Amino acid sequence: MQHLFSILPTYILLTLALQAAPEPKYLAVGEGVPSVSVRTEAGVEVKLSDAIGGKPTVLIFYRGGWCPFCTRHLAALAEAEPELTAAGFQLLAISPDQSAKLRAKPSHQKLPYTLFSDSEMKAARAFGIAFKVDDALVGKYKNDYGIDLEGDSGQTHHLLPYPAVFIVDHTGIIRFVHVNPDYKVRLSPGEIIAAARGALATKE
Repeated sequence: MQHLFSILPTYILLTLALQAAPEPKYLAVGEGVPSVSVRTEAGVEVKLSDAIGGKPTVLIFYRGGWCPFCTRHLAALAEAEPELTAAGFQLLAISPDQSAKLRAKPSHQKLPYTLFSDSEMKAARAFGIAFKVDDALVGKYKNDYGIDLEGDSGQTHHLLPYPAVFIVDHTGIIRFVHVNPDYKVRLSPGEIIAAARGALATKE
């Protein structure tokens, strides 16, 4: 089966970047992790603060398993995880996919780090990175390209997160933020590792 990235036309890859969407007003460096819950792969609700568990953490927000840019980024991060672990960080990735969909893709089954479901988009909204996809585009995704946002999330809110990286210290304070409404722009694993080390150095 061809990779989704190779078969989607330019139109579908560019639409989300080009559609009108408000600039995100996301949480800034120095602010604390919001009091929100996410769900594990088994569907168990957990507080994000408990998932962080007093450990320096790299939080990745991605659009979902259907997104080829996200899939490639998550795979690259898997290769960088040992270095992040050696630096004292854990890696957590959050998407709107419902729990049962988090590992649906074979490539996601191989990811060594924790995936969380934010199907109700409470975490993304609390972090200030949620935006609404136009209803007509949601229908076009499903009917023309087989991308079912409602089926993946189990919700009808039509919300997605801007891809984002939040680096949090052991106290739950945000020490680094990268958010870009252009879903094609992602930090490389090397940039994330450098940012994580820099965040700890700044804290110290």
